[in-house]
Amino acid sequence: MTVANKITLGRFAVTIVYFVLLGLVGHGFFEFVNDSTLLYIAFFLFLAAVIGDGLDGYYARKYKQETNFGRIADPFADKILICGSFVFFLAIPPLKEIVPAWMVVVILAREFLVTAIRSAAESQGIPFHASGWGKIKMIVQSFVAATAVFYAAHMWHVSWATTIMQVLIWITLGVTAISGVLYLIEARRLFGTKNT
Repeated sequence: MTVANKITLGRFAVTIVYFVLLGLVGHGFFEFVNDSTLLYIAFFLFLAAVIGDGLDGYYARKYKQETNFGRIADPFADKILICGSFVFFLAIPPLKEIVPAWMVVVILAREFLVTAIRSAAESQGIPFHASGWGKIKMIVQSFVAATAVFYAAHMWHVSWATTIMQVLIWITLGVTAISGVLYLIEARRLFGTKNT
């Protein structure tokens, strides 16, 4: 169990707690903790998970700790964190008004599609690494998801903040869709080369 893999497992644990807090929002289970407090804590947990993503990659590369477990668990942790966040946003009152279900379906579909392409490529011995657009997509999604949690905790009643949040959601959708299309184009090229 390398340091990088321990960090990845830690990210899973943080993500679970983060989801539990998001799930408690709007249900009033604790009289002494309001929704804003839950969301603030969730916001910092999300940041911890994202920082952990950078750290496990750093340790894996610097100390040559790349493992099969890490190759599977690291992107899986990323997808769970991002996809799960947008699914939970559908149930959080300030966010479900600006994050329609169909957008979440597009985000989930892109992740399933790329995972399927990568699995098919690697099963044929074709390396299929994350593209530049894939990394941009992850950065944008992480930024917007964190901003959305902070918005729900503190800024949901401010009209200009709502407008900015709506724009950010559409930007996320656009970047997600573009990266998915580019992965499809790259997959067609790779598989076409393999079959010739």
